[in-house]
Amino acid sequence: MRLLLVIKKENVDLEKPVNKLNNFLVLQKRIQIVLTLLLLGSFSQIKAQERVPFDQGKKYILAKVSVVGKISFNEQTVVTFSGLQKGQEITVPGEEISGAIKKLGKLGLFDEISFYVNKIDNDSIYLDLNIVELPKLNEVKFVGIKKSKVEGLIKDNNLTKNKIVNENLITTTKNYIENKYKKEGFYNTKVTITNTPDSIAGNQVNMLVRVDKGDKVKISSIDFIGNKQLTDSQLRGAMKDTKQKNVFRVLKASKFIPEKYKTDLEKVIAAYKEKGYRDARIIYDSVTYNKEKNMLDIKINMEEGNKYYFGNIKFIGNTVYSDQLLNRYLGIKKGETYNGVLLEKRIADNTKPDADDITNLYQNNGYLFSKINSVEVKTANDTIDFEIRVTEGPIAYFNKIYVTGNDKTNDRVIYRELRTKPGEKYSKEQLVRTIREIGQLGFFDPEAIKPEFRNVDAGAGTVDIEYQVVEKGSSQVELQGGYGGGGFIGTLGLSFNNFSARNMFKKEAYKPLPMGDGQKVALRLQGSTYFQTYSLSFSEPWFGGKKPVQFSSSISYSKQYLNNYVTRDVDKSKSFNIFTVQVGLAKRLTVPDDYFVLSQSVSYQHYDLNNYNTGLFTFGNGASRNFAYTIGLSRSNKGVNPIFPTYGSEFSISAKVTPPYSLFNGIDYADLQNQKEYKTQYTGAPMSGVDGQPLNTGDFVKTETIGGQSGYVSVGSDYASADTDIAKVDQKKYNWLEYYKVKFKADWYTKVYGKLVLRTLTEFGFLGAYDQARGVVPFERFYLGGDGMANYSMDGRETIQLRGYPNNSLTPIIEDRKDPRYGQQIGATIYNKFSMELRYPITLKSSASIYALTFLEAGSSYPTFKDYNPFDLSRSAGLGLRVFMPAFGLLGIDFGYGFDALPGSVTNKANGWETHFIIGQQF
Repeated sequence: MRLLLVIKKENVDLEKPVNKLNNFLVLQKRIQIVLTLLLLGSFSQIKAQERVPFDQGKKYILAKVSVVGKISFNEQTVVTFSGLQKGQEITVPGEEISGAIKKLGKLGLFDEISFYVNKIDNDSIYLDLNIVELPKLNEVKFVGIKKSKVEGLIKDNNLTKNKIVNENLITTTKNYIENKYKKEGFYNTKVTITNTPDSIAGNQVNMLVRVDKGDKVKISSIDFIGNKQLTDSQLRGAMKDTKQKNVFRVLKASKFIPEKYKTDLEKVIAAYKEKGYRDARIIYDSVTYNKEKNMLDIKINMEEGNKYYFGNIKFIGNTVYSDQLLNRYLGIKKGETYNGVLLEKRIADNTKPDADDITNLYQNNGYLFSKINSVEVKTANDTIDFEIRVTEGPIAYFNKIYVTGNDKTNDRVIYRELRTKPGEKYSKEQLVRTIREIGQLGFFDPEAIKPEFRNVDAGAGTVDIEYQVVEKGSSQVELQGGYGGGGFIGTLGLSFNNFSARNMFKKEAYKPLPMGDGQKVALRLQGSTYFQTYSLSFSEPWFGGKKPVQFSSSISYSKQYLNNYVTRDVDKSKSFNIFTVQVGLAKRLTVPDDYFVLSQSVSYQHYDLNNYNTGLFTFGNGASRNFAYTIGLSRSNKGVNPIFPTYGSEFSISAKVTPPYSLFNGIDYADLQNQKEYKTQYTGAPMSGVDGQPLNTGDFVKTETIGGQSGYVSVGSDYASADTDIAKVDQKKYNWLEYYKVKFKADWYTKVYGKLVLRTLTEFGFLGAYDQARGVVPFERFYLGGDGMANYSMDGRETIQLRGYPNNSLTPIIEDRKDPRYGQQIGATIYNKFSMELRYPITLKSSASIYALTFLEAGSSYPTFKDYNPFDLSRSAGLGLRVFMPAFGLLGIDFGYGFDALPGSVTNKANGWETHFIIGQQF
């Protein structure tokens, strides 16, 4: 008969490996009982008269271990992992067998592990190892949650096919899902997991995960006990992430998250410390679940303590900076109310990487290893004396600087933006600036840029910095189709924002296009039955490769045919063509600081009208030329994310000017209307005028009304009495455009609360003329109102966004009812606009950045400077959503309500609601 050494299975519990030893001790006792019973009977290998104590097992030579049972592993591999070897001396029972069971159990692959004696031959023993493998996962299904959530849960719990299914996997999966939904406010979430053997696949199971989230558990009330110095509302306000239910609260839900609740309790204590109550503490707090309401009630019992004041503050250990300078940074005076939170922030403000605190003062000047601590040294009555103990340490220098994660972007594109150079003195300020500069490139996920400190050596005074970046899509495709202006309009735009021109002729670089050098190439085609526009632009941010001088160039061509918006007929014999070319340079300055950029550009536009008679211009044949020089000065330190800036500002002022032709061309524009060649001549066949007199070809004419009939009458060769030909005069005036245009923009970003960001914006623009007799040109004017998007413009106009009103609707119109162009827009020569936006990020992932916003806007535009009134504004308010996807750029929708009437409105009623779609505009 076989001697049974191990009868029961060895339980595999990865979470409690100590149990394996306990189980084995139980097995030892079982073996001892079996052996005792067997010894009472006859047994050929052991004398009947002898009793063998359990702790005095017999020694054998292991002849062979045979693996039995249905397994997928190699038999010899299993024996090897057990640690047992042929020819090994083992004791039965003994530690060798228990050790083998524990080793196999630690693999986490088997459900049962049993050893049996096959036979004993003299001093040789033959063992059978019977094992049962744990099942593997075939498929997993979730019930009770949205399909969109399933993939994430499978990934988070690593529920992949052929995954070993054990109690540990089931327990950790269950706990993860329950905790995940509890954090989202589903406090009663219950998860049950069942495994069913698969009928086809061998030793595999199908897992079914049932998730019962239940209803969201919210906080009904947060009550404080024992608070006299601070009100309940003040203390509730200090709890940033734990809020009681309030129908008026939008941005913060009243869900209960244990981890955040603990943090908020600390913030309650911090609120007292800000008011001088250093000894304030929470005696106890309770969270009670109301099953009927499915809500929580929170009670917090406070002990406020006494109010304290700052006493003497002394600096110890500072040699680099004087007490006077450190006191200015500290900004706390003797006798002021104690504020422990303020004291910590003035020493080291962890909420702002670029804060003006004492720690940054040292770290921005090389003292990476400096430590500054505040210590209470004396408390007398209600006054606390402090010592600010400074350990300056040695000056640190950057040693190695490297970037990882840039799979597409070439190293030199990133390294030229780094402000931290090997061998330079360590500076936290330059480290923060580098993060901003890398984020502003637009090639990497700005939220994932992470500097890692490597090989920090205080003895050598060196530190290595590794910038970890994550590439994101930088190319964009614009594909639009829509109906407007009486016909279908199609747009195709391609923008490659990380292009490499130097690799254009290398076949292997096309993956699918040569990329990685930070250059930008954009191609845009737009057309319909009555117009086409083609444009191509290129920019190189480091022209010449040595200095941050951006070179930009663009060329475009537009052709517009005369279109009847009523009949939708297009007359291609009547056209208006525009050709534009522009070249510019922008240089990063070092004075006053290196956030300033000086930009300059030269542009030329040629307008060609061929029998194109519309209300836009007074002449239908002829040409206008626009040669202009633009200079601008800007400063931008907003960051880090260019899509969703959270701090900083952007200021810009620019002037676009043309040569003052009227100063040197010798033309008296005020007298043009009196000159012979600018008088009206009759060009038709001979006929009679409205006065009954002959009207011959070439006669100078004037317009008169006789007998209720208006028409031409001949004045013969007396051109002085003839009408002025306005088209000829304007053609002469605008043959070469003469003007100057000044624009100003100021844009601020301020973090208000948590992730909530306030954007404030103001804009101003003015278009003027050198020669008042020549007048302000009808080109280059401002058109205010709407979404700010310009599909195509024939006259160089600038469209200015002001939501809550139709596109271009807040633009001056001709108000003279006698003018045949009455009611037509003439464009503004001056405008101003003010805007405030509250932005809140929903997600800032590299695949898609989404944020919601609310806005208040006001602005107006005026035909001339004398009409300008900065307080006569059209106002609006609304809300919107922005989505930025690397492949498609910025997309958005706004709902705006205009509080004022449109220009020329006879009802004088508010404009009301407008919907605006935003594509690639208004970052």
